Amino acid sequence: MARIVMKFGGTSMAGTERIRRVAGIVKRQQEAGHEVAVVVSAMAGETDRLVNFCREASALYDPAEYDVVVASGEQVTSGLLALTLQALGCKARSWLGWQVPIKTDDAHAKARIEDIDADALIASMASGEIAVIPGFQGVSPEGRATTLGRGGSDTSAVAVAAAVKADRCDIYTDVDGVYTTDPRIVAKARKLPLVTYEEMLELASVGSKVLQTRSVSLAMKEKVRVQVLSSFIDEDAPAADTLPGTMIVSDEELANAEQEGSDMERQLITGIAADKNEAKITLTRVPDRPGAVAGIFTPLADANINVDMIIQNVAKEKGETDVTFTVPKADLPRAQSLLEERQEAIGYYRLIADDQVAKVSVVGVGMRSHAGVASTMFQTLADRGINIEAISTSEIKVSVLIDSDETELAVRVLHTAYGMDAPA
Repeated sequence: MARIVMKFGGTSMAGTERIRRVAGIVKRQQEAGHEVAVVVSAMAGETDRLVNFCREASALYDPAEYDVVVASGEQVTSGLLALTLQALGCKARSWLGWQVPIKTDDAHAKARIEDIDADALIASMASGEIAVIPGFQGVSPEGRATTLGRGGSDTSAVAVAAAVKADRCDIYTDVDGVYTTDPRIVAKARKLPLVTYEEMLELASVGSKVLQTRSVSLAMKEKVRVQVLSSFIDEDAPAADTLPGTMIVSDEELANAEQEGSDMERQLITGIAADKNEAKITLTRVPDRPGAVAGIFTPLADANINVDMIIQNVAKEKGETDVTFTVPKADLPRAQSLLEERQEAIGYYRLIADDQVAKVSVVGVGMRSHAGVASTMFQTLADRGINIEAISTSEIKVSVLIDSDETELAVRVLHTAYGMDAPA
């Protein structure tokens, strides 16, 4: 018997028929003898609808009241799933964020989970009751409803799994696992049986939409085993632990699996991700003096605008430099406005913005012990005439910025260059 937390996303909960399918999957897990808790998202499109209501009510809405409105989507699906499970003969009840309770800070619309008092939840599961919990929400120190930001239900599920000491957290979504790249771009993309926390964190941060970055980071910190599965499976499908999904695990578990003869054919590169939600800003003729770069990035940080790639070209004989960096495309107007307001203080000559760029990244723990990953990437792109506008690296990742029109071509040729294509 295992203790399992199951999470279902918006597409899995989109309507009563799909909720019945989810209830069937949950029931089968309980019938297999497991203790079960379920975390649910709002129905697909519902959160956007509620957000629009808030904007129509007030352009400068109160974030605390915004949370009250948008948290209601998950309240609906948790209640509906509990009702459906009861109709199937299961003992089930819903738990709202404040009833668990899931304690967060008071940063409304982007709260972070600080603690979960799981005693009542554990007792409920031990008694054979299926606990159904709305994702995305919690309660502030002042007792107000909070939400965790878009995609926050993944984080809710991992946090609940950590709190109840679950054997694993199953994330059900509209894909059946983590692939070497987007199968819609590369038909020969392969599904991966095992991926390390670090690899998944990098993939999530550079454009892979399978899991939210915060949820992977929390899973790594709390050592929660996460499995990615599809909820769109046949009614007579086997239990989750026998399905060919993708398990997110520690380096140690991956190494043990390989030593035990896992059928996983380990590659130098684990995955290739692409993200078109990037924008490039170049500030020309920035004074080459101490504090000049801080004058650029401090106001962006204060405005919670994340900066990714940074390139500084120094020309000391002129005492000036060009600074190029990227920000999320949605933040480009705010970033431009902030920097234009500070043009005189920073001392740059011209601001050039470009939102027709994309970031393409190769990720894999194999980079730690193998040279030549970056050179293969650069040469492959050069052979296809794809210009690199910026580069950033980490221990297990190389990312390049290119023209957005060349994104799919870049992903395809890199997937082939690293020998990742599935057999025909």
